[in-house]
Amino acid sequence: MRRFTFETPDGDMAALEFGDPAKKLAALWLHATGFNAMTYQSILAPLGLRTKVQAVDLRGHGRSTLPAKPGRLKSWKRYRDDVLAFLDRESPTRKVVLGGHSMGATVALLVAGARPEKVAGLVLVDPVILPARYYMAMHLSPFKRGGSHMAKQARRRRNKFDSREHIQFKYKGRGAFATWRDPFLEDYILDAFDRTDGNDPDSEKQVWQLLCDPKWEAATFLAQRNRPWGALAKVKKHGIPITVLRPDSDSVMTDEVAARLTKKCPHMVLKERVNTTHFLPMEAPYDVRDQLSSYISSLIEGLAEDEIGPVKRSLRGR
Repeated sequence: MRRFTFETPDGDMAALEFGDPAKKLAALWLHATGFNAMTYQSILAPLGLRTKVQAVDLRGHGRSTLPAKPGRLKSWKRYRDDVLAFLDRESPTRKVVLGGHSMGATVALLVAGARPEKVAGLVLVDPVILPARYYMAMHLSPFKRGGSHMAKQARRRRNKFDSREHIQFKYKGRGAFATWRDPFLEDYILDAFDRTDGNDPDSEKQVWQLLCDPKWEAATFLAQRNRPWGALAKVKKHGIPITVLRPDSDSVMTDEVAARLTKKCPHMVLKERVNTTHFLPMEAPYDVRDQLSSYISSLIEGLAEDEIGPVKRSLRGR
């Protein structure tokens, strides 16, 4: 794994790279709201054994330093444009497979809608796609804000701890993290917090700060003036291969939305994974990795379907 930054006049976007730097980029992964690229490294790292895969910390998340002013975030277009600028540098002439989880999956779809010539295929894990009438209301009433429940939870999130062990104790096996496999929580914590007390490394007095400001996370949940259905129409028009992985419990996509997705985009593949929740990548990581691997094989490497098999599995169990 290699860490690097995408520098802009306003700040830097932090990124991870798996694989040979000399190779052309095959896939880019986008994380969920409140998370970071490192959270998913155990899914992406094995793909780097044969190709080059990258993941980014989106604005306001992880170790990226791009300005994140909650009051100015009205939609996920800001995230979309950041990703497009990143792709213009990292893969200026070649299409890549775009994958993502939750908000990251929706941003990947928005990228494909804005610049279909940049995207070879889409792997979307429980994307945040709401009924079309909801987005219409958000656009007709620009001062109305949605997603209040999730936003309220985000605002109440504790953002300071007195040690890494304290963070681990408070998170492990609790709330949203209850169903996560072992590698994911440790990897999330690595780039979700930074020590800010300035004391000696061995000092007992420590302060560990959450890097994704709860106010920014709340603003992201509220910023729903998005156009995923328009983006889906572009994906259909350009015939971009698209697979949606949906959990069988607590999905952010209603049955109504899932049915409309398949109707609006008949070539889309919708896979429902049993015994999973919205945190499907942390619960069934092989499904995500195998789908990314399959798209990389067929859409980037040009392998025939009968040559494609699942990649080697190496994650620890629960």
